[in-house]
Amino acid sequence: MKFSANLGFLWADRPLPDAIHAAKVAGFDAVECHWPYATPADEVKAALDATGLPMLGLNTDRGDVGGGENGLCSLVGRENDAHASITQAIEYAVRIGAGAVHVMAGFASGAPAHETFISNLRFACSSAETHGLTILIEPLNRHDAPGYFLQSTDQARAIIAEVDKPNLKLMFDCYHVGRTEGDILTRIADLRDIIGHIQFASVPDRGAPDHGELDYAHIFAALADWPRPLGAEYKPGDDTHATLGWLARYRD
Repeated sequence: MKFSANLGFLWADRPLPDAIHAAKVAGFDAVECHWPYATPADEVKAALDATGLPMLGLNTDRGDVGGGENGLCSLVGRENDAHASITQAIEYAVRIGAGAVHVMAGFASGAPAHETFISNLRFACSSAETHGLTILIEPLNRHDAPGYFLQSTDQARAIIAEVDKPNLKLMFDCYHVGRTEGDILTRIADLRDIIGHIQFASVPDRGAPDHGELDYAHIFAALADWPRPLGAEYKPGDDTHATLGWLARYRD
């Protein structure tokens, strides 16, 4: 199997270009990140070029985190800010050669929020289409992100069908789905035609995939034919290297 290091969590204590190099040394096949915008894009691109690792994706800006925001794209009345965050993410992705942008919905609920999210996703898909980029949406579990607009894979599937754009896909995070829905392999099989990326971490502590409620030996074996790297988006504590025993076990 092939694996991607999510540098929002792994080697998060290092500057992003250094984290890219660390992922290469560790044996990852790709990288992905959360919010790289404080790092000049040319520095990230240089690290990617030097290591030969592809950047799979990045997130749109969360907004005013100190004020309690976690994404902008379902917030009624914040459409201009949402469009700006989408444009920023797409432009940065193009500059570093990333393949996807995760559009973050934010904390909201109700029909107006739904319509706002649909409209912003159509804007994102149209903007990304020119560059061959995929737009991703990801349900977050209610324990870690109570009040987040996108809460389930069924809700995500309905939204993807309503937007009806070929470059809109589901980011299937085994951790988030495991916390709220369970039955990971059945959910993946049911949703496979709309999944654009798969991420993983242990349940319930979001640690490395070598303990917890989910049997990743079984999950990874079932995903042996998945054509793209699986994203390691787990919290490693202070020493990422000390948590990587699983990588040698499962990597091709």
